[in-house]
Amino acid sequence: MTVIAEPPTTAEITHERPVLDVVVPVYNEQDDLENSVRRLRAYLAAVLPFSFRITIADNASTDGTPLIAGRLAVELSEVTAVYLAQKGRGRALKSAWLNSDATVLAYMDVDLSTDLAAFLPLIAPLVSGHSDLAIGSRLKRGSRVVRGPKREFISRAYNLILRATLGAKFSDAQCGFKAIRADAARQLLPLVEDTGWFFDTELLVLAERAKLRTHEVAVDWVDDPNSKVDIVATAKADLLGIARMRRTLPAMPLARIRQSLGREALTQQVLV
Repeated sequence: MTVIAEPPTTAEITHERPVLDVVVPVYNEQDDLENSVRRLRAYLAAVLPFSFRITIADNASTDGTPLIAGRLAVELSEVTAVYLAQKGRGRALKSAWLNSDATVLAYMDVDLSTDLAAFLPLIAPLVSGHSDLAIGSRLKRGSRVVRGPKREFISRAYNLILRATLGAKFSDAQCGFKAIRADAARQLLPLVEDTGWFFDTELLVLAERAKLRTHEVAVDWVDDPNSKVDIVATAKADLLGIARMRRTLPAMPLARIRQSLGREALTQQVLV
């Protein structure tokens, strides 16, 4: 695989077009990256009945992460590596997804906190075309979660705030385990402003307001004790993001998106 310093253009993608592209956003993950990518690749190769790619999306790492990503991209035919000069998990996901040629786009955190057994239930409705967006949920009935009481409280409180302020109906905004059909992503991603951790919430709220079909999967999830997430800074950014969305949502062209994806016609047909 070719390793590139910036996101690929369509002309630069010369390999076979995969059905699925799994993006792994990373920042200074030299200790976990190789084992996680090899484990993910082995699992996908064993269970998926269609082609896939794993894209390592490095957002400005300063340790050995870019070198490890580049080596994996050379060694493993299903792996490619992209390096972005600016930090931001949301920025990395948005760039990798918009420049992908796959039909279904997914992402998962590099620590693989989510049990991979949930992967097929997550993407199957998207591959079949039944759903537009799929999210893993640690708060849905049937999920099994191992994490401290502080993180559990923050997660549940955040989702309650989303329900109260933005009318969100999805159960878990921040689980690092999501997928979206490429046609829906091309419509929604240009509207997503956040480049950090609020990216997920913003995408989900826009999809819900556009009345796209969202599928939730209960997941087994084990907290990573070495997580680099700054809880206080992330919570502050999330609250600022919610306030911004409350101002900007009325002007979003969500009806146009709904119509362009054929959802308006589907709704009318059901009503008849």
